[in-house]
Amino acid sequence: MSVAERALSSVPPGAPLAVRMRPLTLGEVVGQQHLLGPGAPLRRMVEGSGAASVLLYGPPGTGKTTLASLISGATGRRFEALSALSAGVKEVRGVIELARRRLLNGEQTVLFIDEVHRFSKTQQDALLAAVENRIVLLVGATTENPSFSVVSALLSRSLVLQLQSLTAADVQELLERAVTDERGFGGAIAIDDDAMEHLVRLAAGDARRALTALEAAAGAALDTAGDSSGPVVLDLATVEASVDKAAVRYDRAGDQHYDVISAFIKSIRGSDVDAALHYLARMLTAGEDPRFIARRLVVHASEDIGMADPMALQTATAAAQAVQLIGMPEARLALAQATIHLATAPKSGAVIAALGAAMADVAAGKSGLVPPHLRDGHYKGAEQLGNAVGYKYPHDTRDGVLRQQYPPDDLVGVDYYQPTAHGNEREIADRVSKLRRIVRG
Repeated sequence: MSVAERALSSVPPGAPLAVRMRPLTLGEVVGQQHLLGPGAPLRRMVEGSGAASVLLYGPPGTGKTTLASLISGATGRRFEALSALSAGVKEVRGVIELARRRLLNGEQTVLFIDEVHRFSKTQQDALLAAVENRIVLLVGATTENPSFSVVSALLSRSLVLQLQSLTAADVQELLERAVTDERGFGGAIAIDDDAMEHLVRLAAGDARRALTALEAAAGAALDTAGDSSGPVVLDLATVEASVDKAAVRYDRAGDQHYDVISAFIKSIRGSDVDAALHYLARMLTAGEDPRFIARRLVVHASEDIGMADPMALQTATAAAQAVQLIGMPEARLALAQATIHLATAPKSGAVIAALGAAMADVAAGKSGLVPPHLRDGHYKGAEQLGNAVGYKYPHDTRDGVLRQQYPPDDLVGVDYYQPTAHGNEREIADRVSKLRRIVRG
């Protein structure tokens, strides 16, 4: 009996569709081509020629459990699975002892630990000797960056491989396979285009979510159809009713992509926090790239808020970092927090106006020479040229500011930055006015 046949025979009757459709061979795996190309470390492990422990890091539903199972089956290794949510040090040591006895009989063991980042330091330390001595081949799965959640000693003994969310084409391939494959519906259903598009969108790159939604919708369609001579067609209305989530009219590559992000930014600019959250929810539900949303928030923080609330840029930047660090779906909370902060913050367009005016003057040729006392004086002969001669050091004064010319001659007295009376800029306006009087005399 082949490895695939053994794996198939171990699936209990009535198992969820996502379990029944789990790939049995490397050829059935979709996505992750950056890790499964010829000679790539993960491919070598799945084919049985690699012997390193590995940490698979990526979003849910990207194939971490599947790949662990394939690694185990590649050379007939025994497969043991633990979940960090329920296993303790006792269970870890029990599996290691079992693996040690098997090794005496020439059998190797793959230990798969799901959510390995949830293991405490003590639990992770309990694995070290077994991993280092190859008593077990560890395959850890985590949705969090292992650099922050796995102890350095275990990290240094393992290969860290990052899995990516599945593309829309990957998810559609999985759904089409589930429709026709005997492990799935064996041709008993057919999916129309709108329903397929909606299922792919709902999945958001998560294979398990896609297959779970398909199973629910297909079950409802088959129950309604009763005895049918041909395949039952699964339509959009059935999918919506089954998964209790309306289709979002949104095309990431079309007009809706630009219309919704435009409405999102204009709602924030207009201080309508509820409308901004609505458009954020539409984008997240439709599977918009969260990095795109985060970038727009960072830009908006300076463009439409600026110095009226200097903390807005920090909040937006922190949200963008959270998207990179923890990924979806958790990062949506950081995006929502940033949206609320920016929408409720006082607004000012003074930053973009100031930069625009300065760049317009530069484009018009108003560059002028740098005043001699501001030029670089850190080289031999600079003083003879008059460079840096007469420069006054502001920190030598009590207030840290003094009269001195800074712009080129033809721009003396030009005011680019015009603070508003909104938020923090009320105080900045007074300070800028005083600074200009001192500096310009």
